[in-house]
Amino acid sequence: MSSRSKVRITVMRRFAPSEVFTKSPVTPVEPLDACQVYLDGQEFTVDENGRMPEGFCTSAWNAIFPAVRTLSFGGNPPWYKEKGVAVECCTDGLRPVIFKLERI
Repeated sequence: MSSRSKVRITVMRRFAPSEVFTKSPVTPVEPLDACQVYLDGQEFTVDENGRMPEGFCTSAWNAIFPAVRTLSFGGNPPWYKEKGVAVECCTDGLRPVIFKLERI
């Protein structure tokens, strides 16, 4: 079995719809602000088993998991000069969250 590394997930920035659009492409049922699941600067650690950290949003996890897995198994995205890092985002198009992933 291949050895795996832990991965640190840092919430770099959450965006409110008003920061992304001058006019929203859809009308939300209720007013939306930046994602309330996370705080900017918040950190999570993925253990060697690759399990989603407690308190992490399932939708965001599904979006970033391929990069978490790549880093965990020692891979590196070819479009970054730095090794062992990736920047990914949640797929909520109205209020995205940007994450930095680091192999530790």
